[in-house]
Amino acid sequence: MTHFLSEFTSQIAATSLLEWVAVVLAIAYVLLAAKQNSWCWLCAFVSTAIYTWLFWQVTLPFQSALNFFYMIMAGYGYYQWSKGTEEGSVKPVRHWPLWIHLLIVPSMLLMAWGLSLVAGSQFNSEYLLLDASINLLSVVTTFMVAHKILQNWVYWFFINLASAYLYLQVGYALSACLFLGYVGFAVFGYYQWLVQYKKQGEHVGYHRHAAKGA
Repeated sequence: MTHFLSEFTSQIAATSLLEWVAVVLAIAYVLLAAKQNSWCWLCAFVSTAIYTWLFWQVTLPFQSALNFFYMIMAGYGYYQWSKGTEEGSVKPVRHWPLWIHLLIVPSMLLMAWGLSLVAGSQFNSEYLLLDASINLLSVVTTFMVAHKILQNWVYWFFINLASAYLYLQVGYALSACLFLGYVGFAVFGYYQWLVQYKKQGEHVGYHRHAAKGA
C-alpha cells in the first residue's frame, strides 16, 4: 500500500501542464453536458485534441484514435444539439429498449478482441484488449450522447471505471482520478436527464388528455 501511494504521488507530481489543461476541460465538458449546455462540445474538442497526443506517447493507439474521433464528434454533437426540434425547443431525451443494448455490448467486445489481435503485431502493449474495448464502447456511447439517449450515462459509468484503471497503469494518475470522478458525474448526469425524460412524458400525456377532452 505504501509503495502504491508513493508511486501515485510521484505520478501526480510529474503531471504535465498539457494533462492538467486536458483534465480541467474534460471536467467542464461533463458538467456542461449534464446541464445540456452546448458549450460542452468546445471543451470536449480542445481536451480530446490534447489527449490524442498524450495517449500516442504511451502506446495506447486505440485511446489516441478514440480521442481523435471525439474531436470530430464534438462538432457533430454541437450540430445535433443546436438543431433542437422542428419547433425550436430543446432536443428531447430518448430511451432505447433493452434488446438494443444486448446487441451492442457483446458485439463491441467481440470486435475489440479482434482488433487487439490485429494491433498486437504492430504495438507492444499488454493493455490492447482493454484499450480497444474502451474505444469501441466509447464510440457508440458518444453517438448516444449526441442523440440524447438516456442510457449513455450507464455506459459511461462502466467505461470510466475501466479507463481509470488503464490510465493508472500507464502513468497518467491525474487522468485516472478524473475518470474516477467521471463515475460520479455519470450518476449525476443520468439523474439530470431522467428528470427531463419524465417531464417529457408528463408533457405528452397532458397534451393527449387535452386533445381527447377537446
